[in-house]
Amino acid sequence: MKMVEKIKLYIDGKVYEIPQGGTLEEIADEYGKEHNKIILGARINNTIVELFRPINRSGEVTFITLDSQDGMRIYQRGLLFILHASVRKVFRDYTLKVLHTIGHGIYCEIRDNNTPVNLSEDDIKAIRDEMYQWVKGDYRFKKNELQKSQAMTLFDAAGMEDKVKLLKYRKKKTVKVYEADGHFDYFYGYMPPSTGYLKWFEIVKYDQGFVLLLPRVENEKVIVPEFKPLPKLSNVFLEYSRWLEIMEINSVGDLNEVIAKGERAVTDLIILAEALHEKRIAMISEEIKKRESVRLVLIAGPSSSGKTTFSKRLMVQLKASGFKPVTISLDDYFVDRERTPRDENGNYDFEALEALDVELFNKNLVDLFNGKEVEIPKFNFVLGKRESSGTKMKIEKDQIIIVEGIHGLNPKLTELVPEELKFKIYASALAQLNLDNVNRLHTTDVRLIRRMVRDSKFRGHDALATLRMWDSVRRGEERNIFPYQENADAMFNSALVYELAVLKIFAEPLLAVVPDDAPESTEANRLLKILDYFLPITNIEDIPRTSIIREFIGRSAFRY
Repeated sequence: MKMVEKIKLYIDGKVYEIPQGGTLEEIADEYGKEHNKIILGARINNTIVELFRPINRSGEVTFITLDSQDGMRIYQRGLLFILHASVRKVFRDYTLKVLHTIGHGIYCEIRDNNTPVNLSEDDIKAIRDEMYQWVKGDYRFKKNELQKSQAMTLFDAAGMEDKVKLLKYRKKKTVKVYEADGHFDYFYGYMPPSTGYLKWFEIVKYDQGFVLLLPRVENEKVIVPEFKPLPKLSNVFLEYSRWLEIMEINSVGDLNEVIAKGERAVTDLIILAEALHEKRIAMISEEIKKRESVRLVLIAGPSSSGKTTFSKRLMVQLKASGFKPVTISLDDYFVDRERTPRDENGNYDFEALEALDVELFNKNLVDLFNGKEVEIPKFNFVLGKRESSGTKMKIEKDQIIIVEGIHGLNPKLTELVPEELKFKIYASALAQLNLDNVNRLHTTDVRLIRRMVRDSKFRGHDALATLRMWDSVRRGEERNIFPYQENADAMFNSALVYELAVLKIFAEPLLAVVPDDAPESTEANRLLKILDYFLPITNIEDIPRTSIIREFIGRSAFRY
């Protein structure tokens, strides 16, 4: 009788043995109970694997928990699977459209021929009850590898035209399709072992649709936070939906159809997308003009949001309206290096508000608005000290000062300036095209790809360096930017419907050379998979020199 070969797995210094072709689920269950963790997946030698995947090689194992970014992605994907299945059962003739994040939840709509269906509380309860039936049933997820033509036929028969369009232009000839209790679906990431893992969620009615609230881990306990409406942010997402309707693009599959038609169709799309951006910037300029008391325009946004290009384009629009705007850089108000606060790892925290001389900044602004001449400081980044610049500034009574920086919406930054003098703008890539009706593209991923391309072209950093520092950047955003976004008087969505098809040609070579043994390689591979869904746009000469995307790929008309 032939002996079954054993696989050795190394976890936290311990050695575990499983039969070749066995899974990690039993070990993960024991580990989770021992460490009070919800285990949703694993990494073996730096490659993400599902707990139900047969293992055929030995290696170092790290478990993926719910309180990690990858764990939350797996959990969210499982929730969307059972949500989609539940909606298909409760509303047989309608379609689920997963749209965008709101706080710690995802806004979704039920649509009839792309028109939102107004839902009652009873409808919401029916969806929630059906999802809990899926959790109670604890159905196993199975991953089936089908020929692309088979998968397209399967989804076409199920009325999932969005998935057929998405798969049409994929280069791979096989497609991995998930199945549980007879429901088939396609996702570009990984799944938990079964639906029984997905017991933490809530659904609340909101606007024309509902919000699927996600869990988070606090003090080793899983909670589902209460929903906090973000009306200003929601309006931006609705505006973007209207833009997509104007462009007749609802998903990446639709975008690929346009690209496949050739250069003329792509150029027309670029012109329309850029015109919508310019129209919105002009509208914000008009809002500022209507408020005759405004003297200070504050522009804030997270990394790679395009806020620098936005601020320059806004300045052009304000000049066209008869203003003579001037700018002040917050970078020149950094405190001397030895006074800079440090983060939890002991590194200088340049993104903390305390890294700026807020007192001097406020004094300079108040003096300027009172008609006084002030000397604007200059920060020497080589020496880490603020120096005398000799640059004097005095403004006229109707002149506007534009300040761009991450703390622009924090009231403490300009606490001595009367509120009626301020106009606050939040700029970011707030919404993005979906892969299909259920698979969202995260705006954070778009900003990361933007930053990666810009870091390579203009800052001498490779993709690995950008990936390594991204978590720190995100933590700073969570502390210093996102809590204040609803303070904005206006919001600008810098996302461009065509941008990932352009960024693809710059980002793919950068991501492809991230070493396989680097911990960041799993993130690099995930981003490569996202970009693989897009046909490339190569006629980048048709992109206007003033476009937001030029800030990242180069040849912008503006100086940075």
